[in-house]
Amino acid sequence: MTRKMRGDALLFFSLLVLSDAMPSGKIGVNYGRLGNNLPSAGQSIESLRAMKAGSVKLYDANPEILRLLAGTDIRVSIMVPNYEIINIATNQTSANKWVEDNVLAYHPETMIRTILVGNEVLSYCSDEGKRMWNHLVPAMRRIKISLRAQEISNIKVGTPLAMDVLQTTFPPSTGTFRPDISTAVMVPLLKFLNSTKSFFFIDVYPYFPWSADPININLDFALFQSNIKYTDPGSGLVYTNLLDQMLDSVVFAMTKLGFHSIRLSIAETGWPSAGDVGDTGASIYNAATYNRNLVTKMTGRPPIGTPARPGLFIPAFIFSLYDENQKTGPGTERHWGLLHANGTSIYQIDLTGKRASSEYEPLPATHNDMPYGGKSWCVAAPDVNLTELEGALTFACSQGNGTCEALTPGKECYEPLSVIWHASFAFSSYWAKFRSQGASCYFNGLAVQTTSDPSRGLCQFPSVTI
Repeated sequence: MTRKMRGDALLFFSLLVLSDAMPSGKIGVNYGRLGNNLPSAGQSIESLRAMKAGSVKLYDANPEILRLLAGTDIRVSIMVPNYEIINIATNQTSANKWVEDNVLAYHPETMIRTILVGNEVLSYCSDEGKRMWNHLVPAMRRIKISLRAQEISNIKVGTPLAMDVLQTTFPPSTGTFRPDISTAVMVPLLKFLNSTKSFFFIDVYPYFPWSADPININLDFALFQSNIKYTDPGSGLVYTNLLDQMLDSVVFAMTKLGFHSIRLSIAETGWPSAGDVGDTGASIYNAATYNRNLVTKMTGRPPIGTPARPGLFIPAFIFSLYDENQKTGPGTERHWGLLHANGTSIYQIDLTGKRASSEYEPLPATHNDMPYGGKSWCVAAPDVNLTELEGALTFACSQGNGTCEALTPGKECYEPLSVIWHASFAFSSYWAKFRSQGASCYFNGLAVQTTSDPSRGLCQFPSVTI
Protein backbone atom coordinates (compact mmCIF):
# COMPACT_ATOMS: atom_id res chain seq x y z
CA MET A 1 0.00 0.00 0.00
CA THR A 2 1.42 3.40 -1.00
CA ARG A 3 1.77 6.27 1.46
CA LYS A 4 -1.13 8.06 -0.32
CA MET A 5 -3.32 4.96 -0.06
CA ARG A 6 -2.50 4.60 3.64
CA GLY A 7 -3.30 8.30 4.10
CA ASP A 8 -6.62 7.97 2.27
CA ALA A 9 -7.52 4.89 4.31
CA LEU A 10 -6.65 6.67 7.54
CA LEU A 11 -8.74 9.69 6.53
CA PHE A 12 -11.68 7.45 5.63
CA PHE A 13 -11.41 5.58 8.95
CA SER A 14 -11.21 8.86 10.87
CA LEU A 15 -14.31 10.20 9.14
CA LEU A 16 -16.09 6.89 9.78
CA VAL A 17 -15.29 7.01 13.50
CA LEU A 18 -16.28 10.68 13.71
CA SER A 19 -19.55 9.99 11.89
CA ASP A 20 -20.25 6.99 14.13
CA ALA A 21 -19.66 9.07 17.25
CA MET A 22 -21.98 11.87 16.16
CA PRO A 23 -25.74 11.85 16.75
CA SER A 24 -27.91 10.28 14.06
CA GLY A 25 -30.08 13.33 13.38
CA LYS A 26 -33.16 11.41 14.49
CA ILE A 27 -35.33 11.95 17.55
CA GLY A 28 -34.64 9.69 20.51
CA VAL A 29 -36.99 8.34 23.16
CA ASN A 30 -36.53 7.90 26.91
CA TYR A 31 -37.38 4.35 27.96
CA GLY A 32 -38.42 4.57 31.61
CA ARG A 33 -39.78 1.49 33.37
CA LEU A 34 -41.52 2.77 36.52
CA GLY A 35 -44.67 0.78 35.88
CA ASN A 36 -46.06 -2.60 36.93
CA ASN A 37 -48.08 -3.08 33.75
CA LEU A 38 -45.58 -2.35 30.97
CA PRO A 39 -44.85 -4.52 27.92
CA SER A 40 -41.79 -6.76 27.90
CA ALA A 41 -38.38 -5.46 26.94
CA GLY A 42 -38.63 -7.32 23.63
CA GLN A 43 -41.98 -5.74 22.77
CA SER A 44 -40.62 -2.34 23.78
CA ILE A 45 -37.62 -2.59 21.47
CA GLU A 46 -39.93 -3.61 18.63
CA SER A 47 -42.10 -0.56 19.38
CA LEU A 48 -39.04 1.71 19.23
CA ARG A 49 -38.05 0.21 15.88
CA ALA A 50 -41.58 0.54 14.51
CA MET A 51 -41.63 4.17 15.62
CA LYS A 52 -38.27 4.67 13.83
CA ALA A 53 -36.65 6.11 16.93
CA GLY A 54 -33.09 7.12 16.19
CA SER A 55 -31.88 6.48 19.72
CA VAL A 56 -33.05 5.33 23.12
CA LYS A 57 -32.04 6.56 26.55
CA LEU A 58 -32.11 4.14 29.47
CA TYR A 59 -32.05 5.04 33.16
CA ASP A 60 -29.64 2.20 33.92
CA ALA A 61 -27.74 -0.39 31.89
CA ASN A 62 -30.31 -3.17 31.89
CA PRO A 63 -28.65 -6.34 30.50
CA GLU A 64 -31.77 -7.74 28.82
CA ILE A 65 -32.51 -4.48 27.02
CA LEU A 66 -28.90 -4.03 25.91
CA ARG A 67 -28.81 -7.57 24.53
CA LEU A 68 -32.05 -7.02 22.64
CA LEU A 69 -30.69 -3.80 21.12
CA ALA A 70 -27.71 -5.64 19.63
CA GLY A 71 -27.75 -5.60 15.86
CA THR A 72 -30.30 -2.80 15.62
CA ASP A 73 -29.54 0.65 14.24
CA ILE A 74 -30.79 2.32 17.43
CA ARG A 75 -28.14 4.34 19.25
CA VAL A 76 -28.15 3.78 22.98
CA SER A 77 -27.57 5.97 26.02
CA ILE A 78 -26.98 4.16 29.31
CA MET A 79 -26.80 5.58 32.83
CA VAL A 80 -24.66 5.21 35.95
CA PRO A 81 -27.19 5.28 38.83
CA ASN A 82 -26.78 8.11 41.35
CA TYR A 83 -25.98 5.70 44.16
CA GLU A 84 -22.88 4.43 42.32
CA ILE A 85 -21.34 7.85 41.67
CA ILE A 86 -19.29 8.24 44.87
CA ASN A 87 -17.80 4.75 44.66
CA ILE A 88 -16.79 5.20 41.02
CA ALA A 89 -15.42 8.70 41.68
CA THR A 90 -13.09 7.42 44.40
CA ASN A 91 -11.98 4.14 42.84
CA GLN A 92 -10.69 3.61 39.32
CA THR A 93 -11.08 -0.14 39.71
CA SER A 94 -14.80 0.37 40.31
CA ALA A 95 -15.04 2.54 37.21
CA ASN A 96 -13.21 -0.10 35.16
CA LYS A 97 -15.54 -2.81 36.47
CA TRP A 98 -18.63 -0.72 35.63
CA VAL A 99 -17.42 -0.20 32.07
CA GLU A 100 -16.50 -3.87 31.76
CA ASP A 101 -19.92 -5.05 32.95
CA ASN A 102 -22.11 -2.47 31.25
CA VAL A 103 -20.23 -1.49 28.09
CA LEU A 104 -17.70 -4.13 27.04
CA ALA A 105 -20.25 -6.90 27.50
CA TYR A 106 -22.40 -5.41 24.72
CA HIS A 107 -20.21 -3.08 22.64
CA PRO A 108 -19.96 -2.77 19.66
CA GLU A 109 -22.91 -5.04 18.70
CA THR A 110 -25.13 -2.75 20.75
CA MET A 111 -24.57 0.81 19.59
CA ILE A 112 -23.84 2.40 22.97
CA ARG A 113 -23.00 6.00 22.20
CA THR A 114 -23.44 7.81 25.51
CA ILE A 115 -22.79 7.09 29.17
CA LEU A 116 -24.68 9.45 31.44
CA VAL A 117 -23.29 9.65 34.95
CA GLY A 118 -26.21 10.16 37.34
CA ASN A 119 -29.56 11.78 36.72
CA GLU A 120 -30.29 15.41 37.72
CA VAL A 121 -27.65 15.10 40.44
CA LEU A 122 -27.48 18.85 41.10
CA SER A 123 -31.19 18.97 41.95
CA TYR A 124 -30.57 17.00 45.16
CA CYS A 125 -29.88 19.50 47.94
CA SER A 126 -29.73 17.27 51.03
CA ASP A 127 -26.37 16.81 52.76
CA GLU A 128 -25.95 13.48 50.99
CA GLY A 129 -27.00 15.05 47.71
CA LYS A 130 -24.44 17.83 48.05
CA ARG A 131 -21.77 15.24 48.83
CA MET A 132 -22.65 13.63 45.50
CA TRP A 133 -22.19 16.99 43.72
CA ASN A 134 -18.47 17.01 44.46
CA HIS A 135 -18.02 13.47 43.14
CA LEU A 136 -19.93 13.96 39.88
CA VAL A 137 -17.11 15.20 37.66
CA PRO A 138 -14.47 12.88 39.18
CA ALA A 139 -16.78 9.93 38.40
CA MET A 140 -17.17 11.15 34.82
CA ARG A 141 -13.39 11.43 34.47
CA ARG A 142 -12.85 7.88 35.71
CA ILE A 143 -15.45 6.48 33.30
CA LYS A 144 -13.70 8.30 30.46
CA ILE A 145 -10.33 6.93 31.57
CA SER A 146 -11.79 3.42 31.47
CA LEU A 147 -13.10 3.93 27.95
CA ARG A 148 -9.76 5.27 26.73
CA ALA A 149 -7.96 2.30 28.25
CA GLN A 150 -10.19 0.09 26.07
CA GLU A 151 -9.51 2.34 23.05
CA ILE A 152 -13.21 3.23 22.78
CA SER A 153 -13.50 6.69 21.26
CA ASN A 154 -17.08 6.82 20.01
CA ILE A 155 -18.87 6.94 23.40
CA LYS A 156 -19.54 10.34 24.95
CA VAL A 157 -19.65 10.82 28.72
CA GLY A 158 -22.03 13.39 30.20
CA THR A 159 -24.65 13.98 32.87
CA PRO A 160 -28.27 15.15 32.47
CA LEU A 161 -29.18 18.23 34.50
CA ALA A 162 -32.50 19.92 35.19
CA MET A 163 -33.27 23.58 34.52
CA ASP A 164 -32.99 24.26 38.25
CA VAL A 165 -29.20 24.43 37.85
CA LEU A 166 -29.88 27.97 36.64
CA GLN A 167 -30.32 30.93 38.97
CA THR A 168 -32.01 33.00 36.24
CA THR A 169 -33.49 31.97 32.89
CA PHE A 170 -35.45 34.96 31.58
CA PRO A 171 -34.72 36.81 29.47
CA PRO A 172 -32.30 34.20 28.06
CA SER A 173 -29.35 36.62 28.04
CA THR A 174 -29.52 36.79 31.86
CA GLY A 175 -29.03 33.01 32.13
CA THR A 176 -26.73 32.28 35.08
CA PHE A 177 -25.92 29.13 37.02
CA ARG A 178 -26.81 28.91 40.71
CA PRO A 179 -24.07 30.39 42.90
CA ASP A 180 -23.87 27.26 45.07
CA ILE A 181 -22.71 25.17 42.10
CA SER A 182 -21.27 27.68 39.63
CA THR A 183 -17.61 27.61 40.67
CA ALA A 184 -17.44 24.34 42.57
CA VAL A 185 -19.24 22.07 40.10
CA MET A 186 -20.16 23.78 36.86
CA VAL A 187 -16.70 25.04 35.96
CA PRO A 188 -15.06 21.59 36.35
CA LEU A 189 -18.01 19.99 34.53
CA LEU A 190 -17.79 22.40 31.62
CA LYS A 191 -14.03 21.91 31.41
CA PHE A 192 -14.58 18.17 31.16
CA LEU A 193 -17.30 18.47 28.51
CA ASN A 194 -15.21 20.92 26.52
CA SER A 195 -12.03 18.83 26.61
CA THR A 196 -13.86 15.61 25.66
CA LYS A 197 -16.09 17.27 23.05
CA SER A 198 -19.15 15.97 24.86
CA PHE A 199 -22.59 17.55 25.19
CA PHE A 200 -24.28 19.55 27.93
CA PHE A 201 -27.31 17.34 28.53
CA ILE A 202 -30.34 19.27 29.79
CA ASP A 203 -33.86 18.19 30.78
CA VAL A 204 -36.02 21.00 29.45
CA TYR A 205 -39.81 21.11 29.73
CA PRO A 206 -41.65 24.22 28.49
CA TYR A 207 -44.78 22.71 30.06
CA PHE A 208 -43.63 23.60 33.58
CA PRO A 209 -43.00 27.35 33.22
CA TRP A 210 -46.10 27.66 31.04
CA SER A 211 -48.41 25.76 33.42
CA ALA A 212 -47.09 27.78 36.36
CA ASP A 213 -48.12 31.01 34.61
CA PRO A 214 -50.64 30.25 31.83
CA ILE A 215 -52.12 33.73 32.03
CA ASN A 216 -48.91 35.55 31.08
CA ILE A 217 -47.19 32.92 28.91
CA ASN A 218 -48.94 32.24 25.62
CA LEU A 219 -49.78 28.55 25.16
CA ASP A 220 -49.08 28.62 21.43
CA PHE A 221 -45.65 30.11 22.21
CA ALA A 222 -44.96 27.00 24.31
CA LEU A 223 -46.31 24.69 21.59
CA PHE A 224 -44.18 26.11 18.71
CA GLN A 225 -47.19 27.54 16.88
CA SER A 226 -47.30 31.20 17.80
CA ASN A 227 -46.81 34.27 15.65
CA ILE A 228 -45.45 36.08 18.70
CA LYS A 229 -41.87 37.32 18.47
CA TYR A 230 -40.02 38.19 21.66
CA THR A 231 -36.85 40.26 21.45
CA ASP A 232 -34.36 39.70 24.26
CA PRO A 233 -33.45 43.22 25.47
CA GLY A 234 -29.95 42.11 26.44
CA SER A 235 -28.90 40.27 23.29
CA GLY A 236 -31.31 41.55 20.66
CA LEU A 237 -32.06 37.96 19.67
CA VAL A 238 -35.61 37.23 18.53
CA TYR A 239 -37.50 34.22 19.93
CA THR A 240 -40.61 32.52 18.55
CA ASN A 241 -40.98 29.70 21.09
CA LEU A 242 -40.39 28.94 24.76
CA LEU A 243 -38.03 25.99 24.23
CA ASP A 244 -35.48 28.16 22.42
CA GLN A 245 -35.61 30.67 25.25
CA MET A 246 -34.92 27.96 27.83
CA LEU A 247 -32.09 26.39 25.81
CA ASP A 248 -30.40 29.72 25.17
CA SER A 249 -30.51 30.61 28.86
CA VAL A 250 -28.19 27.60 29.31
CA VAL A 251 -26.00 28.80 26.44
CA PHE A 252 -25.63 32.25 28.01
CA ALA A 253 -24.90 30.72 31.43
CA MET A 254 -22.09 28.63 29.95
CA THR A 255 -20.74 31.60 28.03
CA LYS A 256 -20.51 33.67 31.22
CA LEU A 257 -18.20 31.02 32.65
CA GLY A 258 -16.00 31.23 29.56
CA PHE A 259 -17.34 28.24 27.62
CA HIS A 260 -18.66 29.36 24.24
CA SER A 261 -18.90 26.23 22.13
CA ILE A 262 -20.12 23.26 24.21
CA ARG A 263 -22.96 21.62 22.30
CA LEU A 264 -26.41 21.12 23.83
CA SER A 265 -28.36 17.88 23.89
CA ILE A 266 -31.95 17.66 25.15
CA ALA A 267 -31.92 14.66 27.49
CA GLU A 268 -35.64 14.96 28.25
CA THR A 269 -38.52 16.99 26.91
CA GLY A 270 -42.20 16.43 26.27
CA TRP A 271 -45.72 17.35 27.34
CA PRO A 272 -48.20 15.41 29.53
CA SER A 273 -51.31 14.00 27.85
CA ALA A 274 -53.37 13.86 31.06
CA GLY A 275 -53.18 14.64 34.76
CA ASP A 276 -55.11 15.62 37.85
CA VAL A 277 -57.93 18.16 37.96
CA GLY A 278 -55.53 21.02 38.63
CA ASP A 279 -52.91 20.04 36.05
CA THR A 280 -53.53 22.85 33.57
CA GLY A 281 -52.99 22.09 29.90
CA ALA A 282 -52.27 18.39 30.34
CA SER A 283 -54.11 16.96 27.34
CA ILE A 284 -53.67 14.70 24.34
CA TYR A 285 -54.12 17.68 22.02
CA ASN A 286 -51.33 19.70 23.63
CA ALA A 287 -49.00 16.72 24.04
CA ALA A 288 -49.36 15.70 20.40
CA THR A 289 -48.99 19.28 19.21
CA TYR A 290 -45.84 19.89 21.25
CA ASN A 291 -44.09 16.66 20.36
CA ARG A 292 -45.01 16.77 16.67
CA ASN A 293 -43.75 20.32 16.36
CA LEU A 294 -40.64 19.42 18.37
CA VAL A 295 -39.85 16.64 15.89
CA THR A 296 -40.35 19.00 12.95
CA LYS A 297 -38.00 21.53 14.51
CA MET A 298 -35.30 19.08 15.59
CA THR A 299 -35.22 17.08 12.34
CA GLY A 300 -35.19 20.13 10.07
CA ARG A 301 -32.64 20.17 7.26
CA PRO A 302 -30.55 22.21 7.38
CA PRO A 303 -30.60 22.22 11.20
CA ILE A 304 -32.42 25.15 12.76
CA GLY A 305 -30.66 25.44 16.12
CA THR A 306 -31.60 28.32 18.43
CA PRO A 307 -31.22 32.09 18.08
CA ALA A 308 -27.94 31.98 20.04
CA ARG A 309 -26.75 28.86 18.20
CA PRO A 310 -28.33 29.03 14.72
CA GLY A 311 -27.81 26.14 12.31
CA LEU A 312 -26.62 23.62 14.92
CA PHE A 313 -28.21 20.20 15.29
CA ILE A 314 -29.45 19.51 18.84
CA PRO A 315 -29.90 15.82 19.71
CA ALA A 316 -33.18 15.35 21.57
CA PHE A 317 -34.97 12.62 23.52
CA ILE A 318 -38.73 12.73 24.06
CA PHE A 319 -39.96 11.70 27.47
CA SER A 320 -41.18 9.04 27.44
CA LEU A 321 -41.95 5.75 25.71
CA TYR A 322 -44.78 4.76 28.10
CA ASP A 323 -47.14 6.18 30.66
CA GLU A 324 -45.58 4.91 33.90
CA ASN A 325 -48.16 4.20 36.60
CA GLN A 326 -45.69 3.93 39.49
CA LYS A 327 -44.26 7.43 39.21
CA THR A 328 -45.23 9.47 42.24
CA GLY A 329 -46.33 13.09 42.50
CA PRO A 330 -48.98 14.97 40.48
CA GLY A 331 -51.08 13.08 37.98
CA THR A 332 -49.04 14.45 35.08
CA GLU A 333 -46.07 12.38 36.26
CA ARG A 334 -47.85 9.25 35.06
CA HIS A 335 -48.88 10.60 31.65
CA TRP A 336 -45.83 11.60 29.59
CA GLY A 337 -45.84 8.53 27.37
CA LEU A 338 -46.10 8.21 23.62
CA LEU A 339 -47.67 4.80 24.27
CA HIS A 340 -50.23 3.41 26.68
CA ALA A 341 -49.08 0.65 29.00
CA ASN A 342 -50.63 -1.88 26.58
CA GLY A 343 -48.31 -0.67 23.83
CA THR A 344 -50.90 1.22 21.76
CA SER A 345 -50.33 4.83 20.70
CA ILE A 346 -51.82 7.62 22.80
CA TYR A 347 -51.67 9.80 19.69
CA GLN A 348 -50.08 9.52 16.27
CA ILE A 349 -46.54 10.82 15.83
CA ASP A 350 -43.84 10.38 13.20
CA LEU A 351 -40.41 10.59 14.83
CA THR A 352 -38.71 11.05 11.44
CA GLY A 353 -40.42 14.40 10.90
CA LYS A 354 -41.52 13.46 7.37
CA ARG A 355 -45.26 13.28 7.99
CA ALA A 356 -47.19 16.45 7.25
CA SER A 357 -49.47 17.75 9.98
CA SER A 358 -52.44 17.48 7.60
CA GLU A 359 -51.92 13.70 7.42
CA TYR A 360 -52.71 13.11 11.09
CA GLU A 361 -56.16 12.18 12.33
CA PRO A 362 -58.03 14.92 14.26
CA LEU A 363 -57.14 15.21 17.95
CA PRO A 364 -59.64 15.40 20.81
CA ALA A 365 -60.37 18.94 21.92
CA THR A 366 -58.72 20.16 25.11
CA HIS A 367 -60.76 21.76 27.89
CA ASN A 368 -58.20 22.55 30.58
CA ASP A 369 -55.94 25.19 29.07
CA MET A 370 -56.81 27.59 31.88
CA PRO A 371 -56.56 26.91 35.63
CA TYR A 372 -59.54 25.01 37.04
CA GLY A 373 -60.34 27.33 39.96
CA GLY A 374 -62.89 25.04 41.64
CA LYS A 375 -63.20 22.39 44.34
CA SER A 376 -61.70 18.93 44.14
CA TRP A 377 -61.87 15.83 46.32
CA CYS A 378 -59.51 12.86 46.67
CA VAL A 379 -61.27 9.48 46.67
CA ALA A 380 -60.47 5.79 46.33
CA ALA A 381 -59.73 4.77 42.75
CA PRO A 382 -62.05 2.21 41.14
CA ASP A 383 -61.17 -1.48 41.11
CA VAL A 384 -58.27 -1.26 43.57
CA ASN A 385 -57.04 -4.02 45.86
CA LEU A 386 -58.99 -3.75 49.12
CA THR A 387 -56.10 -5.01 51.23
CA GLU A 388 -53.83 -2.31 49.83
CA LEU A 389 -56.64 0.21 50.29
CA GLU A 390 -56.92 -0.72 53.98
CA GLY A 391 -53.19 -0.08 54.37
CA ALA A 392 -53.49 3.35 52.75
CA LEU A 393 -56.50 4.14 54.94
CA THR A 394 -54.48 3.26 58.04
CA PHE A 395 -51.63 5.49 56.86
CA ALA A 396 -53.89 8.48 56.19
CA CYS A 397 -55.60 8.16 59.57
CA SER A 398 -52.29 7.76 61.43
CA GLN A 399 -51.05 11.20 60.46
CA GLY A 400 -53.00 12.96 63.23
CA ASN A 401 -54.45 16.45 63.03
CA GLY A 402 -57.97 14.98 63.33
CA THR A 403 -57.78 13.52 59.82
CA CYS A 404 -60.16 10.63 60.51
CA GLU A 405 -62.06 11.84 63.57
CA ALA A 406 -65.34 11.85 61.62
CA LEU A 407 -64.88 8.12 60.88
CA THR A 408 -64.98 6.95 64.51
CA PRO A 409 -68.07 4.98 65.65
CA GLY A 410 -71.05 7.23 66.21
CA LYS A 411 -69.61 10.12 64.21
CA GLU A 412 -71.23 11.57 61.09
CA CYS A 413 -69.07 9.70 58.52
CA TYR A 414 -68.77 6.30 60.20
CA GLU A 415 -71.53 4.77 58.08
CA PRO A 416 -71.69 3.13 55.62
CA LEU A 417 -69.13 0.75 57.10
CA SER A 418 -67.10 0.28 53.91
CA VAL A 419 -63.37 0.31 53.24
CA ILE A 420 -63.94 2.30 50.04
CA TRP A 421 -66.13 4.88 51.83
CA HIS A 422 -63.75 5.28 54.77
CA ALA A 423 -60.70 5.43 52.52
CA SER A 424 -62.30 8.08 50.31
CA PHE A 425 -63.08 10.28 53.31
CA ALA A 426 -59.63 9.71 54.79
CA PHE A 427 -57.90 10.53 51.49
CA SER A 428 -59.90 13.75 51.05
CA SER A 429 -59.30 14.78 54.65
CA TYR A 430 -55.58 13.97 54.51
CA TRP A 431 -55.13 15.84 51.23
CA ALA A 432 -57.00 18.90 52.49
CA LYS A 433 -54.96 19.04 55.69
CA PHE A 434 -51.50 18.30 54.32
CA ARG A 435 -51.54 19.50 50.68
CA SER A 436 -49.79 22.73 51.71
CA GLN A 437 -46.94 20.55 53.00
CA GLY A 438 -46.55 18.72 49.70
CA ALA A 439 -49.07 15.88 50.10
CA SER A 440 -50.64 14.63 46.87
CA CYS A 441 -53.76 12.69 45.95
CA TYR A 442 -51.94 9.55 44.90
CA PHE A 443 -51.49 6.96 47.69
CA ASN A 444 -49.48 4.61 45.47
CA GLY A 445 -52.12 4.74 42.74
CA LEU A 446 -55.02 3.96 45.06
CA ALA A 447 -56.56 7.46 44.91
CA VAL A 448 -57.88 9.79 42.22
CA GLN A 449 -59.14 13.36 42.15
CA THR A 450 -62.75 14.17 41.40
CA THR A 451 -64.78 17.33 40.94
CA SER A 452 -67.97 15.51 42.03
CA ASP A 453 -68.66 16.04 45.74
CA PRO A 454 -68.78 12.56 47.34
CA SER A 455 -70.44 13.88 50.53
CA ARG A 456 -73.67 12.33 51.76
CA GLY A 457 -76.16 13.79 54.19
CA LEU A 458 -74.45 15.00 57.35
CA CYS A 459 -71.06 13.65 56.24
CA GLN A 460 -69.22 16.44 54.46
CA PHE A 461 -65.96 15.48 52.76
CA PRO A 462 -63.16 18.05 53.10
CA SER A 463 -62.26 19.57 49.72
CA VAL A 464 -59.37 21.42 48.15
CA THR A 465 -59.78 24.52 46.01
CA ILE A 466 -57.51 24.36 43.01
